[in-house]
Amino acid sequence: MRANNMLGVLFSNVHDENIRELTEKRAMGSVPFGGRYRLIDFPLSNMVNSGINKVGVITKNNYQSLMDHLGSGKAWDLSRKREGLFILPPFGDASAIPNSRVEYLASITRFLHNSREEYVALSDCDMLCNIDYSDVLAFHLRQEADITLVYRFGKIPVGSSDPMVYTLAPDGRILDMLISPAIDGECNHGISILIMKRELLISMISDCVSRNMFNFKRDFLQRNVKNYRIYGYEFEGTVQTICSMNSYFEANMTLMQPKVRAELFNPNRPIYTKVRDDMPARYGLGANVANSIIADGCVIEGTVENCVLFRGVRVEKGARLENCVIMQDSVISQNCRLNYVVVDKDVEIKEERSLMGFQSYPVYISKGAIV
Repeated sequence: MRANNMLGVLFSNVHDENIRELTEKRAMGSVPFGGRYRLIDFPLSNMVNSGINKVGVITKNNYQSLMDHLGSGKAWDLSRKREGLFILPPFGDASAIPNSRVEYLASITRFLHNSREEYVALSDCDMLCNIDYSDVLAFHLRQEADITLVYRFGKIPVGSSDPMVYTLAPDGRILDMLISPAIDGECNHGISILIMKRELLISMISDCVSRNMFNFKRDFLQRNVKNYRIYGYEFEGTVQTICSMNSYFEANMTLMQPKVRAELFNPNRPIYTKVRDDMPARYGLGANVANSIIADGCVIEGTVENCVLFRGVRVEKGARLENCVIMQDSVISQNCRLNYVVVDKDVEIKEERSLMGFQSYPVYISKGAIV
């Protein structure tokens, strides 16, 4: 079943505070990941691959780099005469409750009213997975659900913001919903993706606003468990949750594992991104590269092990990089030693510098810095 009767809505700024270092000058959705992508590429590509051809991206602040990345939506085949990609800009005063999805949705009710699609899919940008929304919609229709929440069975990621844990009936109906419970073991926890009817969303948002209830998880979902048919759809594939600097670093490092790479970058459901026409990576005679992801345009003349290098990175002679994430157009000068370091865009590391973090606490160098 194609999901072209479904509208997509992405929250680009939700959970910005979890990785303050990376979101100081950009939205969560435009945080670079995996050598050439941004976090928003994953949910946006999932929607496009599922046949959704109208997507609204809700922004709040720091969205210049997001707009630069998305452009007209051409890379995702969303540059269209009808439907396509919509950037939904800030909506006035900053919310008293940070990341209030209810207030975000209340601000785009005109966009929702003007859309003709029967269903709407909501997703955050800090959740990396390759999911087919068509399957979720088919489950939603089969169960005659009012709301379908996507969940997975496993341990709750450390540092998650208000994780939701579900108690399910054998047919998948959610009987109870806990927020931030003290659970150490495995459980059914939500991954911030849901599907429901567009008209129902508009009516429930209006009800929440009229009662001065702005907490999406408590007031919109938990309060209505008994009032609506809310079902859980289990997703069994790989999910990476970006909820801290450490989890961002680990998510990049897990891309070295063939199984994770094969699931996230399924050739049948590709992840699209903005095209940058670079030459292929060039390796000098003294270069030594092992178990690393190297993007286009890199020039490698030193040693690189277990690293993710973004487009246009230069590693000069004698430099040694281990367990690092080096973002776009950064320069690592001669005889540097870097271990467990996350380097943002356009950074220059001078000669003979030595920087060392730890697996659970990588060192971060901010955008445009000269070290």
